Amino acid sequence: MAGEPSEKGEGQSHRTSSHGDSTDEHESTRKQKTEPDAIQVPSDDPAALAKLDSNIKVEVKDEDLYAHLPPAEAQILRRQVDIPDVKSGWKTLYRYSTAWDILIIVVSAICAIAAGAALPLMTVIFGNLAGDFNGYFQGLTSRSGFEHTITHMVLYFVYIGIAEFVTVYISTVGFIYTGEHISGKIRSHYLEACMRQNIGFFDKLGSGEITTRITADTNLVQDGISEKVGLTLTAVATFVTAFIIGFIKSWKLTLILTSTVFAITAIMGSGSTFIIKFSKQSLESYALGGTIAEEVISSIRNATAFGTQDKLARQYDEHLAKAEKYGYKVKFVLACMVGGMFLILYLNYGLAFWIGSRFLVKNEITLSQILTILMSVMIGAFSLGNVAPNIQAFTTAMSAAAKIFNTIDRVSPLDPTSDAGIKLDHVDGNLELRNIKHIYPSRPDVTVMQDVSMTIPAGKMTALVGASGSGKSTIVGLVERFYDPVKGQVFLDGHDVSTLNLRWLRQQISLVSQEPTLFGTTIFENIRHGMIGTKFENESVEKQKELIIDAAKMANAHDFITGLPEGYETHVGERGFLLSGGQKQRIAIARAVVSDPKILLLDEATSALDTKSEGVVQAALEVAAAGRTTISIAHRLSTIRDADNIVVMSEGRIVEQGTHDELLMKRGAYAGLVEAQKIAALDEVSSEEQGKIDAEDDELVRQLTGGYEKDPDDKNISNKLSRTQSEKSQSSLALQRRTSNGEQQDSLWTLAKLIASFNKQEIHLMFVGLFFSIICGGGNPTQAVFFAKEILALAIPLTNPRTGAVIPGAAHEIRHQVDFWSLMYLMLALVQFGAFCTQGVAFAFCSERLIHRVRDRAFRTMLRQDIEFFDKEENTAGALTSFLSTETTHVAGLSGVTLGTLLTVITTLIAAITVGTAIAWKLALVCTSAIPVLLCCGFFRFWLLAQFRRRAKKAYEKSASFACEATGAIRTVASLTREDDVSRIYIESINVQAKKSLESVSKSSLLYAASQSLMFACVALGFWYGGNRIADREYTIFQFFVCFSAVIFGAQSAGTIFSFAPDMGKAKQAAQELKILFDRKPTIDSWSQDGARLESVEGTIEFRDVHFRYPTRPEQPVLRGLNLTVSPGQYIALVGASGCGKSTTIALLERFYDPLVGGIYIDGKEISSLNLNDYRSFIALVSQEPTLYQGTIRENVLLGADRDDVPDSEIEFACREANIYDFIMSLPDGFSTVVGSKGSMLSGGQKQRIAIARALLRDPKILLLDEATSALDSESENVVQAALDKAAKGRTTIAVAHRLSTIQKADIIYVFDQGVIVEHGTHAELMNKNGRYSELVNLQSLGKHAP
Repeated sequence: MAGEPSEKGEGQSHRTSSHGDSTDEHESTRKQKTEPDAIQVPSDDPAALAKLDSNIKVEVKDEDLYAHLPPAEAQILRRQVDIPDVKSGWKTLYRYSTAWDILIIVVSAICAIAAGAALPLMTVIFGNLAGDFNGYFQGLTSRSGFEHTITHMVLYFVYIGIAEFVTVYISTVGFIYTGEHISGKIRSHYLEACMRQNIGFFDKLGSGEITTRITADTNLVQDGISEKVGLTLTAVATFVTAFIIGFIKSWKLTLILTSTVFAITAIMGSGSTFIIKFSKQSLESYALGGTIAEEVISSIRNATAFGTQDKLARQYDEHLAKAEKYGYKVKFVLACMVGGMFLILYLNYGLAFWIGSRFLVKNEITLSQILTILMSVMIGAFSLGNVAPNIQAFTTAMSAAAKIFNTIDRVSPLDPTSDAGIKLDHVDGNLELRNIKHIYPSRPDVTVMQDVSMTIPAGKMTALVGASGSGKSTIVGLVERFYDPVKGQVFLDGHDVSTLNLRWLRQQISLVSQEPTLFGTTIFENIRHGMIGTKFENESVEKQKELIIDAAKMANAHDFITGLPEGYETHVGERGFLLSGGQKQRIAIARAVVSDPKILLLDEATSALDTKSEGVVQAALEVAAAGRTTISIAHRLSTIRDADNIVVMSEGRIVEQGTHDELLMKRGAYAGLVEAQKIAALDEVSSEEQGKIDAEDDELVRQLTGGYEKDPDDKNISNKLSRTQSEKSQSSLALQRRTSNGEQQDSLWTLAKLIASFNKQEIHLMFVGLFFSIICGGGNPTQAVFFAKEILALAIPLTNPRTGAVIPGAAHEIRHQVDFWSLMYLMLALVQFGAFCTQGVAFAFCSERLIHRVRDRAFRTMLRQDIEFFDKEENTAGALTSFLSTETTHVAGLSGVTLGTLLTVITTLIAAITVGTAIAWKLALVCTSAIPVLLCCGFFRFWLLAQFRRRAKKAYEKSASFACEATGAIRTVASLTREDDVSRIYIESINVQAKKSLESVSKSSLLYAASQSLMFACVALGFWYGGNRIADREYTIFQFFVCFSAVIFGAQSAGTIFSFAPDMGKAKQAAQELKILFDRKPTIDSWSQDGARLESVEGTIEFRDVHFRYPTRPEQPVLRGLNLTVSPGQYIALVGASGCGKSTTIALLERFYDPLVGGIYIDGKEISSLNLNDYRSFIALVSQEPTLYQGTIRENVLLGADRDDVPDSEIEFACREANIYDFIMSLPDGFSTVVGSKGSMLSGGQKQRIAIARALLRDPKILLLDEATSALDSESENVVQAALDKAAKGRTTIAVAHRLSTIQKADIIYVFDQGVIVEHGTHAELMNKNGRYSELVNLQSLGKHAP
């Protein structure tokens, strides 16, 4: 899209595509074309912004991304990234099930249904027993007959209990096993499918998405096809059986009581819609807060530099307040729902007895039938409540499965596992590229190679040189056939590679890339990966060992490997992090040459190494390359001077080619480069001197950190890592740093006190909540008395059992008593409803308040930390943001809610035992013995279900991380053709895991089945003992029922309430983490008021012998004795290769870190002695990635000022200085234009100039520019550069630059190398010196000379 007007017009429509990244760079260049002098702002700019701003994402079909390409090319690209859509019904979930699986599922389903039917059957026995008691008292049965009946019925209870145990056990184990088995199959098929895909597919998805699929989505699928299926079947079976029993006993009464089902459904339904609505709003308003948190934490250096922590924390707090309001509503509705359940429960009792008594008087029904129907309807109605949450799990599983099956069913255009294609018998290794045009499928608007043709003769070494982005690495990708070019062909020995078998092709080629990827296994295994698919793959282990040692010797790695205690069996750690860069690279070279490949590709194989390792690795490569076709990509020209052909590339075209000498004769781009690098080489530190500097640096660090060499364990560790002498101390230092701070553990009491302190103000509300919790607990025992009274009333005989004559007034008496007790039920129902709602409201308010305050305090504490805290691996922006959103909510588990729940349970139990003992102490004691069992049942039933979920998640973490390691290093896997190997290991680990989890599930399901069935035993015990006491005429019916229902049913309901309690374990852990966070005092504390106050600053800056290493990488020296002086008002520039310590200098000036040795002085005062906020207020920082926050342009500019009352004239002045004022005024909303998250609505150049305006608003004495223009394209760069030059006038300015053209006018240029300054002077002086600086200049001008 070379900017023809027609294309530009339609380009507008699809630039806001949902693939943000792929279009970003393009968008900024397009806007900028008309923007160099910002006065004539094009009309399309505000329109584009307004369009972006309206948040209506124009849904874009992928086709549009390729619309600007010819159809044939678009087709090739589309083929590489398209993903088919698979419709997923519930049948697809089971598509990998074997016949055996299906058999198990059928058996489990039958058992689940049987288990569900058992509960309602219990009610029949219960009713019959009550009827028998009544008959015995009326004298209808003899004592022996009565005792026989009781034994008979009690045995029924026991039998049902046993049946329940068996069926629950079988169904749980069965469903969990098949769920695990099938989802394991899905997992392995998914990984296999991933291994089969082409690289373009991964570019588009990103490794994160694949990780999510492997870890999260497969868990969701497993969740939807495991025990939830069984639970749902059980619940439905319970419901159906209950109503069948009811209708058989008395259809009239059952029909009337069916109203409870509707009432419960209505309450659950309406409640959950509100809950969903409010939690959505709560999550949304929190998500906005979370976005702010994420924006701030990910740009913490900026927030710290400008001292905006407090402003940003206040913004965050506004969102928290909204979230609190909605969260309060959620908990309020939840409390009302629980209250509503109890309301209906008690009303149902009242209704049943009231209507039942009417039917009883008419002789249409007996006492036992009333009881049976009453209880079975209740059990049936409540069982329905268990279905809803599971339905959600099924739907989630289906949508997750659809995403997974999309990949599984995708046909890869470049499938390394297929057998299609020719395999040549003999390979010479002649490569040829013919008229290649290449575009990466994930970046369709950038043409990377245009019409490139070159031959790479067999057995010769061809070198590629050029600036980054000139298409060098692309050639490697095409030869390996990671991508198909859109035009042209690649030939191997005259055969088009697209006709050859892909796996065979890759086995002929070995690749050593810039960042070597090792896998988390032993060195031996890592090198052996290179043999996959070659003739050596199936050799004996001895032979392989021999080859591997030869390869290691060739790669110069044998000596350091044998120096390790375990030699070749040393485990290298995940991604090889236990080895240094040079060691990894040499192992990668050994892996590449072990199979004696015909073609060797070296993609900047030495660029990531330091000088010492480079020489060693380079020597290894030269040996390895002898006699093979080699393509070498190099930055350092000295490494390729002996190449047979050197190809100089620029912007996707070949500029010149020839041997080293031929190219020198041409005096072209290459010659200039060589000249510069030659001279620079003279000033370079030799490796001996380098070693000496290192040793001194280490010595300094060691004195500083105290003698850490003494610890014998560390010695062992350092021996294990066995590096060169100078490195030993560092690695042991590193490892000691990593292990030294053990986890602090506080007592539960300390943590509870910490949490309580957040709720100090709500203490009155707490007491209200606790008081009503006690009332809630009293409901059950009270109800027991009513229940017994009702039965007593219904047991009044209507006729004389002996004569059969109607007893006068009996019917009236029954109805009179039943009416009274039914009204008492009404009263109880309303009181309980009120109590549950009130305590719910009180606690909802307290816990939301608590969460709000904890979040606010945690966020502020995070912002207070120094930068070192954010460098640690565990403190990434993602981790801290998710800590704020999830961990903080768990804390509520230690607050009033939990206390309330416990009080309710305790009240229930104490009251039940008291009532029982007062009325019938013997029976009460027998029943009380069952309480612990019942409580455990109630608790375990829910806890184990959660446990099953947790276990499933945990179980696959290890295999998932293996899978993610493989997909993350997909290029390495592909080039080694390790696909089958990876799948095999993964499947093995899944099978091992499945065996393990089958064992653990078969154990924990025993407990679960017991928790479901022991209840029957407890009821049986009560009836048996109570029945015998009644037979002795020791107790009346009233005494029996009060005691029995108070204790047994009380304990059951207590157990259930128990399960509603928030997770205490999680709460304790979250509280512990918060405590650790709150206790952490940063060394550089932005809250502290200490230090000398600073009224004014001249701007003289001095670095005196500064040594520094990043705390997270103590083994890596960054600055080694930096000396630097800046006079007031000077403009100095820092240049050098990346990683030489330029940006570190800026970070130390902002005091993000303190140097290890030496000091930094401003106007002669050391900065660590000054008040931090005062000092920072004189400095402004413009960094490489401009940080804007959500909000308007005005708000973003104002963040620069450290006071609140900034007049508009100042803002306007700052914006004019930054060259952005006219652009802002041309927008429809001017300064009130919203910039979007992280400023996404603006182009790079616009963002950067707003950042400059923000920096200028402080009117800083010292301006720090950290590569302020490096992320921009050339058009925007000029505009921004002009703004920067304007800004630097009259201030002390320190600029770090990659593009040297931007700092030619600097007063002094300092050239860094390896943490020290190697030369300094003005541009002209340094060019005359012809040293390191002029080499850098020539390197960069290479791209510019291109024709």
